[in-house]
Amino acid sequence: MEDSMDAAKLRDEFLHVLRRRRTAEVPLSVEAAQPVRDPLYQETPKPTFSKAMESCPKKKFSNFKELLQEENLYLITEKGDQGRLPVLILSMKEDSHKRRPAIVFLHSTNKCKEWLRPLLEAYASRDYIAVAIDSRYHGERASSLTTYKDALVSSWKKGKTMPFIFDTVWDLIKLADYLMQKENVDPSRIGITGESLGGMHAWFAAAADTRYSVVVPIIGVQGFRWAIEHDKWQARVDSIKAVFEEARIDLGKSAIDKEVVEKVWDRIAPGLASQFDSPYTIPAIAPRRPLLILNGKEDPRCPIDGLKLPESRARKAYKDSNCLDSFEVVAEPGIEHQMTPFMVKRASDWFDKFLKPQG
Repeated sequence: MEDSMDAAKLRDEFLHVLRRRRTAEVPLSVEAAQPVRDPLYQETPKPTFSKAMESCPKKKFSNFKELLQEENLYLITEKGDQGRLPVLILSMKEDSHKRRPAIVFLHSTNKCKEWLRPLLEAYASRDYIAVAIDSRYHGERASSLTTYKDALVSSWKKGKTMPFIFDTVWDLIKLADYLMQKENVDPSRIGITGESLGGMHAWFAAAADTRYSVVVPIIGVQGFRWAIEHDKWQARVDSIKAVFEEARIDLGKSAIDKEVVEKVWDRIAPGLASQFDSPYTIPAIAPRRPLLILNGKEDPRCPIDGLKLPESRARKAYKDSNCLDSFEVVAEPGIEHQMTPFMVKRASDWFDKFLKPQG
């Protein structure tokens, strides 16, 4: 009981932080959208193929494209340009009124929801409602190759937004509101997963919102405080270096150091390296919701040693509730910061185990 109360308190505190920087809350509404023909990727050269995603288990249909149903829409989650959340949903046309499990997929840094299409199609073929969004300042919410980088720098300068993780988690809470009302979605079976930045979004969304009932963050979970204390922050910082360089200059430092890192995290994602870090938010997902954490054993951005404390705390929560089979941490040997076919297959098996329709 005490653990569940602690988790509820953490969620309340986290939601308070999210609400502090909303432009203005509005009633959730839906607008029609058109398919994106030329998606914006904030990297060059433009990515064209993912071996890992293409390897996802897929049911074979001779007329798959004809049976596939695509929905494009915008959810209005708050006032302002970034409050317009682009959503892509794929499902099979047959039995359109049957309630099915849904899974939300989240892309990595500089990509977009269209990048995830191989995963969406594979899961849709297996009778899931497959959902993807553009995270803040990505895809349809971006206007140039530097939109996300510029948003991070602006957040450091002005402290008005939280573009790294938290603002997209707000969108995911609103997305859950929408999915709960969708007639072909089983509201008790909504999963969430993502790669890298998307893995962090999945982790925090599940910690904040219990309606995400099965959770698989891929190469996204790390210990932010652990990384600072053990001088293992460099790889994560290098992935979004512009904001740290700007902070270094503003703080009068000759090089990025631990103080710069901590101040940036506290500015653009308050509590990320303290009360909302993985030793607290990972156990908050336990014990009733199945959680699979997939990382590379040699990943410098998500050092595996930084997961020892959150893993031990979560494992205790699952064990105390006799749910140990609902929790697993897998670190693939020899793999750095990349999603692999092995991870895609493990995630697929996990969702099938805990979300697959019965009968």
